[in-house]
Amino acid sequence: MSKTPGATTIQNLLANKQYPQALVAVQQLLTVNQDDPQNNYLAAVCARYCRQFELAQQYLDQLPGRFVDQARLLQEQGHLYRDSGQGQQALACYRAACLANPALVSAWQAQLQLAEQMGQPAQLPFIQAQLQRLAKLPKALIAVSDLISQGKLLKAETLCRKFMQANPTHPEGMGLLADLASKFGAYNEAELLLQSALELAPTNTQLRSEYIGVLRRRQKFAEAYKEAEALHKQQPDNPQFQSLLAIEKMQLSDYEGAVALFKRVLARLPQDPITLTSQGHALKTWGKQAEAIKSYQQAAEQGHGEAFYALANLKTYSFSERQIAQLQQLLQQKHLSDNNRVHIEFALGKAFEDAEQFAQSFAHYAAGNRLKKARGNYSAEQMQQELAEQRQYFSAKVFDARSGQGCPSPDPIFIVGLPRAGSTLLEQILSSHSRVDGTLELPNILSYAAELRQRAKAEGYADYYQLLEQLPAQELAAMGQRFIDETRIHRRGAPFFIDKMPNNFRHIGLIKLILPKAKIIDARRHPMACCFSGFKQLFAEGQEFSYALEDIAQYYRDYVALMDHWDKAIPGAVLRVNYESVVADLETQVRRLLDYCGLAFEPACLEFHKTKRAVRTASSEQVRQPIYQSGRDQWRHYESELGELRAHLAGEVKRYQGELGDQI
Repeated sequence: MSKTPGATTIQNLLANKQYPQALVAVQQLLTVNQDDPQNNYLAAVCARYCRQFELAQQYLDQLPGRFVDQARLLQEQGHLYRDSGQGQQALACYRAACLANPALVSAWQAQLQLAEQMGQPAQLPFIQAQLQRLAKLPKALIAVSDLISQGKLLKAETLCRKFMQANPTHPEGMGLLADLASKFGAYNEAELLLQSALELAPTNTQLRSEYIGVLRRRQKFAEAYKEAEALHKQQPDNPQFQSLLAIEKMQLSDYEGAVALFKRVLARLPQDPITLTSQGHALKTWGKQAEAIKSYQQAAEQGHGEAFYALANLKTYSFSERQIAQLQQLLQQKHLSDNNRVHIEFALGKAFEDAEQFAQSFAHYAAGNRLKKARGNYSAEQMQQELAEQRQYFSAKVFDARSGQGCPSPDPIFIVGLPRAGSTLLEQILSSHSRVDGTLELPNILSYAAELRQRAKAEGYADYYQLLEQLPAQELAAMGQRFIDETRIHRRGAPFFIDKMPNNFRHIGLIKLILPKAKIIDARRHPMACCFSGFKQLFAEGQEFSYALEDIAQYYRDYVALMDHWDKAIPGAVLRVNYESVVADLETQVRRLLDYCGLAFEPACLEFHKTKRAVRTASSEQVRQPIYQSGRDQWRHYESELGELRAHLAGEVKRYQGELGDQI
């Protein structure tokens, strides 16, 4: 009996240009192990070398959603288009591949060659600059960048740290370590690494751009703006630097200035879809919906998935039949990146929802979520354990022992809970009060928890909860004051301000230790409505639990359990506000909110939809309208698809219905 060839044998045959033998070998391998996507990938490569292009395409068509290395899949599709004489399609694939993995030298080289052959000089300087940069990079760092693009972050970190031990002052190595630190949520470490890298390579504009991004994530908007402004002054006609400065202007709520810069970019790069989409975001947040829609539509016409989803995410926009057909055609494109595909799937989910074709709608939402889930590493079990540890550590005794400590500022009002539970509505109501500033979902508390977790690990503690026991009162107070100082940039002079980061419910213990006088409002909604609304919402980041119905149900149960714990450990510290109660009796709930916050009643809070302020969340257009009853039970249109979710949430649904009675 002959032995089945392995992947190494096939790769050796390819290296020796024995293409027919390699194809026979891989086909033999597929008869034994057809479930391994790597074998399909090798078969596609072998068939292409044998110039059996139709067969190669058949193998590639089996890989989307299965093959982890999306960039190489796009690159191989580009090679197939190139070798079969489809240059324009090949270029699109190579561009998508390089976007997914900037260290993919072969794709850059192929893109350069094709652009030269096809007389498309506009992108040549950029491609050449990327190739020159990669040529100077040590092979180890190219491998690190490659691993990062595949999501293999722990392997990338191990390899990068090994390289840095031998090359401790390598700026690019520091930059990659900073990128990894950012992906792990350690933005303070990323900032320090990039500061050091820029001291060694002050003219490296890529590192400086990454530094600006980290400053933005750390809410250091004034510093980020200063850096972006300096780059812009060096090259005022550089579209990249114009866009970077525009983004920083948006962070400082200068939407007029941001839009002016985006228009300058578009004067140089007419119809650039990324710039048009960014301009749309600025216009939307500025409250200029009609202009935002026009900008999004221009980008969507060019097949830009993010622009289509931005239109869907307005919640008030309906796609035309022509646009739906365009979206469906885009899904058939071979060079479509996962990121574009996800945006298009979610946009189609909304389009078919509006058309009341709910089975098709659900199928597209589910497809988009499967792609997001496959690219992430969220563990429901790990999250469950983390929240259980919070309940175990933060007992009433802990708060009693720390009574009178922390920063005494009463300024912050935290609105917590699950996304899509009505937190934006509550923020809009409260920020309509003359003594309250609305801000956005501030990441500061999450960042402090990440910093403490790193420090705890370095000092030998299991988690930051144990470290907190050892912290002196002065350090707790300093951390609370740091929050007040760092968030001051978002305020407009009112005595109180809102942080509506939903995930802060996981850190209420930390909040009450460092800011004991802070107000905390728990925005809650019917379990089925809340969880399904999260499932059909494509979040920018930070809500990885929402990509599978089982995960989101478990997260909801864990959230309720933790909030029950806070009610027992710090009675009266958290005010629960149910979305259905607000819809049923707005004035009663508004007065209840204001009483809890120690604020006098103001009629403007009942007319929150008339408030002229920037709103940066998915509900931005909804909260500019009066409350309607129609949006409460949209999940019921999908009941036939949500049996699994209902089963997982049976206990929570029964409890919620018991608490609210005829309000739901």
